[in-house]
Amino acid sequence: MELTATVLAAPTVPVHSYARVLVVLPSLGTSVSALWQSAATHLVGVAPETTVIGIDLPGHGRSAPIDVPAGTSEVPRLTMSDLAEAVLATIDRVLPDVIGSSDRDDARIVLAGDSIGAAIALQLALDHGDRFDRAAVFCTGAKIGEANAWEERAEVVATSGTPTQVIGSAQRWFGEGFIDREPEASAALLHSLQDADRFSYAALCHALATFDVRSRLPEITLPVLAVAGSEDQPTPPTKLVEIANGVSGALLEVIEGAAHLVPAEAPAVTAGLLRDFMGGNALGGKGTGEPDSGAASADLPTASGPRDASRDEVHDAGMTVRRQVLSDAHVDRANAKVDDFTADFQDLITRYAWGEIWTRPGLEKRMRSAITLTAMIAGGHEAELAMHVKAAVRNGLSRDEIKEVLLQSAIYCSVPSANTAFSVASQALREIDEEG
Repeated sequence: MELTATVLAAPTVPVHSYARVLVVLPSLGTSVSALWQSAATHLVGVAPETTVIGIDLPGHGRSAPIDVPAGTSEVPRLTMSDLAEAVLATIDRVLPDVIGSSDRDDARIVLAGDSIGAAIALQLALDHGDRFDRAAVFCTGAKIGEANAWEERAEVVATSGTPTQVIGSAQRWFGEGFIDREPEASAALLHSLQDADRFSYAALCHALATFDVRSRLPEITLPVLAVAGSEDQPTPPTKLVEIANGVSGALLEVIEGAAHLVPAEAPAVTAGLLRDFMGGNALGGKGTGEPDSGAASADLPTASGPRDASRDEVHDAGMTVRRQVLSDAHVDRANAKVDDFTADFQDLITRYAWGEIWTRPGLEKRMRSAITLTAMIAGGHEAELAMHVKAAVRNGLSRDEIKEVLLQSAIYCSVPSANTAFSVASQALREIDEEG
């Protein structure tokens, strides 16, 4: 199984000392250029020292189909490990030409994938973590779907071809209104599905049927960025939350209004996230582009809390988590208002609320958001409630889950409190929609 690599974007400035290479992998049914080209172009605009290499899946895009013995329609059984090894072999084959050196230590290689491409990235992080600098996984899961559903789809496609999947994929892949807004991009993605080899597609379904690394997530030592589309049906935000909670120090980002193909639906946002992540900074940071130690700053607290950390370390960890949960824009606005009178209070919030509590590993951020929403409702803190509704969305709570928290509060906090909470939350969610 030999895969084909394509340079989607080349550095636009001279590269010194080491090469930064981003290897991107597509989702089932898409070519790497249709899914990643726009994001790659945006990325070199904000990180001009980066080379972006796309690798097509077997029988997709420019990669050759899987060999099927003549006179038979039996689909080969692939595993995610098989695909990971094929991707690694492709990287080893093309890397010397890309970086102009046979020494792979001359390059920082970052992985990014969507859906099955991200599952391959997780497998590589587990099996060959020492080969990569970090991994960004979009719209995926440590386990995706159910085995019987994948087996059934494999049989349908092997028998009747990939066009059978076009209508369903058009419904699952894109957020509301995307096809109307971006007809060329959506058409290119759907055409790549229609053109994919049926036996190769079916073989990839078999790989997904047996893929389950949920119990192995703590083994991943690479820095990981997990990105979800808020409207994703095949891999909803809860799947990315599971990855972010399972991998120590992982970052989570939820893209509002996007569905299953975030790199194509939100290419500029994708580029910004990857720029910051590759630079070793919290999301939204400026990034120096220099290699770092690979340690995640928010991974400071121990299992018993940050009691052994210094005051400054706790503050820095708290600021990192505060930005992840509330957004850079919110924290920047709060910091802009700090004066001599309020500075100590802001320091207290950052160190104790965020550095001492939100960084603790005992609860996932989704649960902390649900608890905080309930506390804001019980206390009648309407402004704080609005802020934490937006934070809850960033932490992976769906709108239905937020609604359930508010309904529960009607019983335990009072109906009038819940009535006010629904009004505040509705306005906060409208503002999210308006902000895009």
